Amino acid sequence: MEDFIASHPIRTDINVVWGEMDALQHVNNVVYFRYFETARIDFFNQINLLGELQKTGVGPVVSETNARYKRPVTFPDTLTIGVSISDIKSDRFTMHYTAYSQQQQAITTLGWANIVMFNFKTGKKAELNDTLLAALKSHQK
Repeated sequence: MEDFIASHPIRTDINVVWGEMDALQHVNNVVYFRYFETARIDFFNQINLLGELQKTGVGPVVSETNARYKRPVTFPDTLTIGVSISDIKSDRFTMHYTAYSQQQQAITTLGWANIVMFNFKTGKKAELNDTLLAALKSHQK
């Protein structure tokens, strides 16, 4: 767990609930996208990206997302979702998610999402401002 914490300074803990399991008695694959969404919003709050959205009307949209399932997760468990950033461009970046099971003491799921900045007032792509660019670069892997 120490290696995981050291390599993922931004983390979100998520409790697995009984209703997230499917007929095969493990967390349903679609639920991981909700876990990633929770970690993504937590990350955005920590770097004030959502504050910028409220101020400027420019914010993130997911253009593509993916998950790779390595180990099944069952109730009860707590997943720690680590977030890192790569492929930063002027108007987009990639978020990487790593789900660590506290019960199994192992990484269970990997994921990523391409995020594009969007101006909700004009309906067009937008550039990252310098503050957000610096915040993203500080979490780049």
